[in-house]
Amino acid sequence: MGATLSSVHNSRTPVVLLQMANLVSGVGNGAVMIIIPWLVLEETESAAAAGLVAALSTIPAIIVVPAVGVAIDRVGRKSISVLSDIASAVSVFAFPVVGWLVGLDLAWILVLAIVGASLDPAGYTARKSLIVDAARAGGVRLEALNGVHEALFAVGWTVGPLVGAGLIATMGAEQAMWIPGGLFVIAAACIWAMRVGDAGQESRILAGSDTGAVGLTRGLVALWSDKALRTLTIALMVLAGVYLPTESVILPVYFESLGQPKGLGLVIAGLAGGSVVGALSYGWLSKRWTPYQIIRAALIGTAISVIPMSFLPPLPLLVVFGLVLGLSWGPMEPLLNTLVQARIPAHEQGRVFSIQLTAFYVFPPMVMLATGAASEQWGVRAVYPVLAAVLVVTLMVTLSLSAIRDVDRPIEN
Repeated sequence: MGATLSSVHNSRTPVVLLQMANLVSGVGNGAVMIIIPWLVLEETESAAAAGLVAALSTIPAIIVVPAVGVAIDRVGRKSISVLSDIASAVSVFAFPVVGWLVGLDLAWILVLAIVGASLDPAGYTARKSLIVDAARAGGVRLEALNGVHEALFAVGWTVGPLVGAGLIATMGAEQAMWIPGGLFVIAAACIWAMRVGDAGQESRILAGSDTGAVGLTRGLVALWSDKALRTLTIALMVLAGVYLPTESVILPVYFESLGQPKGLGLVIAGLAGGSVVGALSYGWLSKRWTPYQIIRAALIGTAISVIPMSFLPPLPLLVVFGLVLGLSWGPMEPLLNTLVQARIPAHEQGRVFSIQLTAFYVFPPMVMLATGAASEQWGVRAVYPVLAAVLVVTLMVTLSLSAIRDVDRPIEN
């Protein structure tokens, strides 16, 4: 697949609509992520109950996501994206509706949270698959659009919790759900309004349809058969297992012990801001470096930042290294998207994206649970260097494998 995709119409409208949907859905999800735990705490006054709802709501998604990839590849990227966002809107609107009809209790919150978490990955994966079609319609470089897509999604997830907190303060947690529900409706409308082809359906017709178990496992087979992509996916899964516990466990526990919530906010802002800039830089980097060179720089930059962070230096240094960590990690998601789009047949990309998403759903939360338990037992100052050591070992092993260098080798689909 060439670096520049073009069409007769060469309209940027599909690109704008896709990114509007991407941004507002990210804000909606980020807001819901804050509002649901608040509802649980209002109902139960139990932090354990809030954690239980968060953990249980991810389990169905792990089961649903692989089937989502099959649906995207068979039914169509645009259709699944629209249906998913509408279903997500309905599941979010259900919170104030159920509260008005019968009253929200913990059981209802848990059921609705599970339903919503099960629906959301379909829209996220379908929108990622639509990047190719939007780029082709708009004559935009695929690499640049991948960078913008991931950067805007990161912005949405950063702004969303702030929006959610503001809505709770002004409307109350239950009524606040009307706003993110409306954002999902806007996302669905944006995707519905896109006038693009479907490279996946075109490719599926040429290749012949697949059915049964073959269809369900084809994404895993396609990913596993590409050694370079398989190696990079596993490496990123491990790296995410270090990156996410840093943001969600290590730093909150550390700053809570110091009584410095503002310090936590500054470091998280550095991480988030660096991630956005790093993702946006991918389009620029892809013109100058090969995929392997970007991977090598990103992995080394991640290690260079995490190692000193693991010793929890003074706040100014933590902010600086957090910024470097975000900058280093930022290009990896758009790079991974581009490699899937370039190396996997279009009619199998939805399944491969869903397999990767499943891996990221499963592994990092397991590490977060282990990190939390270990930090409670031995303290973050003892645990964080261990995570950093795991990252360094992963980096060294990944860069030593010949398979990772094959990312620079073109693949004919």
